[in-house]
Amino acid sequence: MKLFLLVAGLLLLFAVEILRVYFIMPFPGSQHANTIDLAYNIDNNIFWIRIIALLLIAYPVIQIFRNDKNWKKILISIVLVFYAVIFFFFNFRFEADKMFYNPKNKNFASAANSKIDSNKLVIGVVINGEAKAYPIQIIGYHHQVRDTIGGTPVMVTYCTVCRTGRAFSPSVNGKDETFRLVGMDHFNAMFEDATTKSWWQQATGIAIAGPLKGTSLKEISSRQSTLAAWLRDYPNSAILQRDTIFNKDYDDLADYDKGTVKSHLEKRDSASWKMKSWVVGVLDGLYAKAYDWNELVKNKIIPDSLPGLPLIIVLEKDTATFHVWNRVVHGTCLQFNKEISKETFTDANTNSSWNMNGECVEGILKGRKLQPIQSYQEFWHSWSTFHPNTTK
Repeated sequence: MKLFLLVAGLLLLFAVEILRVYFIMPFPGSQHANTIDLAYNIDNNIFWIRIIALLLIAYPVIQIFRNDKNWKKILISIVLVFYAVIFFFFNFRFEADKMFYNPKNKNFASAANSKIDSNKLVIGVVINGEAKAYPIQIIGYHHQVRDTIGGTPVMVTYCTVCRTGRAFSPSVNGKDETFRLVGMDHFNAMFEDATTKSWWQQATGIAIAGPLKGTSLKEISSRQSTLAAWLRDYPNSAILQRDTIFNKDYDDLADYDKGTVKSHLEKRDSASWKMKSWVVGVLDGLYAKAYDWNELVKNKIIPDSLPGLPLIIVLEKDTATFHVWNRVVHGTCLQFNKEISKETFTDANTNSSWNMNGECVEGILKGRKLQPIQSYQEFWHSWSTFHPNTTK
């Protein structure tokens, strides 16, 4: 019985410390199974599980040190020291918020004073006439940046392993909530709110564990483009600058924009429809569709439709900035020619010319503007996982 209690207690101690983190971090095999509920229950009950495990081993350990031979005392001491090491690393080194920190100094600059290269990708947000740009190289490390735009609280998020940029309202049950990075689920960043301790999926804004499971954060419209393209549309935009404390971490993501970063979790597969292939995802109600990035680079323009939603996808000459627009203008569904000349393209209905801001600059539709559709560039494995009914 003494041996049974000792083994059971030690196994329980080691298992809960390791599995609590293993299930929600990108360890081999950890992100493919649906273990989020188990991980959440372990995390929320870890204190009591530890107490039970320590009670199980207390009597055997005391008896060993009182009555058994020295080699047994040495052996159990080694095991307990090893547990202490496991406890330290899995609670103070391997947890997500111990590896990725929020910015300490959140500084913005105008276009004239910015030190961010104009070719860098940004997630741009405009609210009430105020525009701000968040370089992916910066927010990719932090995973989230809390800010206020146009008087509205905003949580700008990015997951480099999924290549997903999203902006959300941090309001939960009418209260501006604080979130911490807690780990990941199916390779997607996951946040925990401070009040209910629910876990929220970055790619969808949905709470997937905890008291608010099934609840969604309100998404705020955002756009991915190069900084140069963003400033062309919003020249007065503020641009998030580096927090120099984290320069090394930002430098590790220097090649992320182009997909040539060294990490196999973040590196692009240049082939089509592989796990790490790039796609443009569009979601409209119950309908989701993914478009191959290689096809977009080749054709520059892809006209298409989701049920009830005629759209057009256009890639700028920088081969990084893309747009998805609604093709309906004043009740007429426009057909577009599949050619771009001098950064303009034409519709077949009126032969009017449209620029990369979606504005008609020449022809009978001059002054009209195509309405943007929320869209995302991300890895195929991410889009297909979180939109399982997607078409392509």
